[in-house]
Amino acid sequence: MEHILRGKFGNYLLKYGSQRRYQREISTMWCGRALDRSKPLLKQQFLYQKREYGMMIVRALRGVLKIRYLLLGGAVAGGGALQKKYNDWKDGLPDMKWLVDVLPDNDKWQKWRTNLVDFKDNIKNSIELDPRIKSLSENKYNEFKSWFDQRLDDAIAAAEAQEATQKEGAVPVLLYRLYSDLKKGVSEASVVHATNPFSSDEKLRKEAQERLNNIQEEMMQTQIKYQRELERLEKENKELRKQNILLKQGKKPSVRKIKRSLIDMYSEVLDELADFDSGYNTQDQLPRVVVVGDQSSGKTSVLEMIAQARIFPRGAGEMMTRAPVKVTLSEGPYHIAQFRDSTREFDLTKESDLADLRREVELRMRNSVKGGKTVSSEVISMTVKGPGLQRMVLVDLPGIISTQTTDMAADTRESIRQMTQAYMNNPNAIILCIQDGAVDAERSNVTDLVATCDPQGKRTIFVLTKVDMAEENLADPNRIRKILSGKLFPMKALGYFAVVTGRGRKDDSIQTIKDYEENFFRGSKLFKDGVVKSTQVTTRNLSLAVADCFWKMVKETVEQQADAFKARRFNLETEWKNNFPRIREQDRDELFERARTEILDEIVNLSQVSPKHWEDTLLQNIWERVSSHVFENIYIPAAQTGSAETFNTAVDIKLKQWTDTALPVQSVQSGWETLKSEFERFLQKAAEAPDHDDIFDQLKQAVVNEAMVRHTWENKAAEMLRVIQLNALEDRTIGDKRDWDQAVKFLESSVKEKLNESETNLKKLLGPSAKERWLYWKYRTEVEGKRGTVKNELDKILYSNEKHSPILSYDELTTVRNNLKRSDVEVDNEFIRDVWEAVYRRHFLQKSLTKAYDCRKAFFLYHQQAGDVDCSDVVLFHRIQQMMKVTSNALRQQITNREARRLDKEIKEVLEDYSQDNEKKIQLLTGRRVTLAEELKRVRQIQERLEEFIQALNKEK
Repeated sequence: MEHILRGKFGNYLLKYGSQRRYQREISTMWCGRALDRSKPLLKQQFLYQKREYGMMIVRALRGVLKIRYLLLGGAVAGGGALQKKYNDWKDGLPDMKWLVDVLPDNDKWQKWRTNLVDFKDNIKNSIELDPRIKSLSENKYNEFKSWFDQRLDDAIAAAEAQEATQKEGAVPVLLYRLYSDLKKGVSEASVVHATNPFSSDEKLRKEAQERLNNIQEEMMQTQIKYQRELERLEKENKELRKQNILLKQGKKPSVRKIKRSLIDMYSEVLDELADFDSGYNTQDQLPRVVVVGDQSSGKTSVLEMIAQARIFPRGAGEMMTRAPVKVTLSEGPYHIAQFRDSTREFDLTKESDLADLRREVELRMRNSVKGGKTVSSEVISMTVKGPGLQRMVLVDLPGIISTQTTDMAADTRESIRQMTQAYMNNPNAIILCIQDGAVDAERSNVTDLVATCDPQGKRTIFVLTKVDMAEENLADPNRIRKILSGKLFPMKALGYFAVVTGRGRKDDSIQTIKDYEENFFRGSKLFKDGVVKSTQVTTRNLSLAVADCFWKMVKETVEQQADAFKARRFNLETEWKNNFPRIREQDRDELFERARTEILDEIVNLSQVSPKHWEDTLLQNIWERVSSHVFENIYIPAAQTGSAETFNTAVDIKLKQWTDTALPVQSVQSGWETLKSEFERFLQKAAEAPDHDDIFDQLKQAVVNEAMVRHTWENKAAEMLRVIQLNALEDRTIGDKRDWDQAVKFLESSVKEKLNESETNLKKLLGPSAKERWLYWKYRTEVEGKRGTVKNELDKILYSNEKHSPILSYDELTTVRNNLKRSDVEVDNEFIRDVWEAVYRRHFLQKSLTKAYDCRKAFFLYHQQAGDVDCSDVVLFHRIQQMMKVTSNALRQQITNREARRLDKEIKEVLEDYSQDNEKKIQLLTGRRVTLAEELKRVRQIQERLEEFIQALNKEK
């Protein structure tokens, strides 16, 4: 080994000239240790192996120690990345420099405070120096003076506190409180001073009034400026949200996601309840905002202002809201609307989409009205999403009318009242009562109705619309003050609001209306004179108040409703276990799918039918359809001609006419009936199985009937059959004895069948026989007795002449009548002919059957065309039999190759149509088992959605 190593590294040793370097290189080859030549080689290898394990442990420890450096480096790098992320987020915040322009500096604050103190002293001095005020009662004067001093002290304290909290951004709020207090104090002081009959200081009063007006104007401007800044910040916030959503590919932060989806979850619960409880029973007591009002009072306009889009159709004086419209408002990055049962999203920022949406709403309303009605209780559900929308669910109801026009249904007015009361009687519904401010209060219909449903006003919000028109028309502004303070109408409310939702132009945009509303209240005398408070105006304040009230009601009541549905679910489940313990719960949709599978499986079984079975069944059905025509129109008329030559000629003519006109169509009809009967046979066979469920029978039969009604045979099939049948009927030859025997047998069986029918008909004419009269105590009527007597006379004629013609001569009729007179029976010739027809038909068929018996052994005579036996009847029925055989074979090929597949397709189409038709399912799948499963399924769905909503609601809290 040493020699090998020396030979391998000899050159390396000579290059460095050092034994130590040589051993170091050798140790590298042997895991870091030099060879000890004093020990055996194997022992050294063992030692080296142990040392190798030790080195591995050392290297592992060294790697673990390196982790601390990695962690330290990662922390430093992560801190830098976090600092960069913070700087990026900080740069993305909106610019707040506008506050410098809005908020006054310290000098201005100090100057304004000094002016305020001076103003206080002037007011105090003026009141104290005026000797006529002292003429008031001492108590009144001291009370007013102490109240006014307290108000001014509070205002000054608020101003001082404002300087301390200026940097915290509370300036606009304190400004508002300060000016409000000052406004109230000065206005009341002015009122007292002005109403004092002894006051002569007109200059002081004017100065106070002028200063008050200036303060009000300054306060209004500050509030408007602050409101605009808020709106600008909201818009910037919306844009940032939109960009954030797009950057994150639609993923929203968890908290915002809950807030956005919470109202949608609640709306889904209401939709489930609307489907489950279409009559709006008291079972559904979940909150929603019910918008009620007189017709043309501005209900729809208020809802549009809250939704910030003109989404409803309009008509000049015409009823437009004909059905309840449930609008779910929720926040979203884009302003869109969508119907519950549609996937189309209407972009509410585009006028074309708005027009389409309004047309769709109007179309749905008109389609919901059925049976000559004017209004409908069918709910139209839609969702409106957009930036800054308050989350709530509103239901817009048809306006209450006082006069019913001629083009309305007779029960329109009462239907609207009942529908409105049904929604308002929900103890948790929030009533948004809309009152037209431009009409006299005495003409209101809705206020009395609201007072009846909510006499305490615990869930009513009153809204006075068209305040701009009211200000122009009303001479007494105190009337509006009474309305908005709840002192005019016989109803109570949680809050009173005054809004302007338009200026009479249907093309105005929402932003135009908002600007108009803002400008109106800014310059309105109602606002300046203190008739209307700032918190009672604008649709924005209204929507905020309604949303707060809505969610407060939801949080208070939703758990009670969930418990109610839980109890109802328990009762239904108990009923199911008691009545159907071994059956799985299946609603109509699931049962329909089961029936669909079974029906399609039976169609597959049609391919398992043997060709022989098809042809035998077709042969039988064809003969059942054509046998009457063969006997009545071909065989009997031809046989009564009297000779074989005329018989064959008549048969050929009649067969040709029959083939050219009716035979192919009759054959196709037979094929259609055969296909239907075979399919029904499989269904009947499945119905006899031990595990058959008879709940599907009505549905299966309806599907088969509808499919067969839709199923039409191919048009070219009849033409093809006509050619085949014509060729078969033209062949008169009978090739062998077997065909002859089959034809004879076919003739015998057919004649026997017709003979039995004739016997039955004759028996009905003659009444009970002598045996039946004796044994069963049956009696003949007088007419039946006369027929029996006539029949006996006619039998004598046929007995005397077996080859009698089918028509009685006049002499024979006279003879029969004379013979009957001897028996005191008076009948006319028509009566005799009716009996003769039945008697002669039986006689003819008996002769035909006898001839068929004689032709059994006449095959060879037929071939030799010898003998006295006339077997033209056998040849005719052989031709007909061959025609039916080729027809059944052709129909069987058409069924197996094309018609069965076409029937399969039509049945699938019928099933698909029925699957979309809930009325059909309700009609065809009936019974308590079905209704109980349906109800149980819906209650479970509602309860699960309610629990999911409650869980999300609690998480948001």
